[in-house]
Amino acid sequence: QVQVVESGGGLVQPGGSLRLSCAASASRFNINTMGWYRQAPGKQRELVATITGGMRTNYADSVKGRFTISRDNGKNTVYLQMNNLKPEDTAVYYCTAQDPFGRGYWGQGTQVTVSS
Repeated sequence: QVQVVESGGGLVQPGGSLRLSCAASASRFNINTMGWYRQAPGKQRELVATITGGMRTNYADSVKGRFTISRDNGKNTVYLQMNNLKPEDTAVYYCTAQDPFGRGYWGQGTQVTVSS
């Protein structure tokens, strides 16, 4: 069983920055791909960014050039640096982690609100 815990959400003005963190607890194996998804009110959950154990990254077009995903493999931790935030980035952000058997685990989500 893997537990995934996010932190770092909050309220920020347009153009501001936030950094999200996510730790996956997995004492007996390493975590493969980790990533961030988000869900705005009335919308489907969508991909934000993912990063493999080999540091290969993938971003949604809407966040390219503004968001950066990174990870610390030794700590099974992933980060999402979000710059130049826009009101349309407002959503609940969910972290996901995949174990070596292909099973995915989700965190409880953290709210990001971009508003003046």
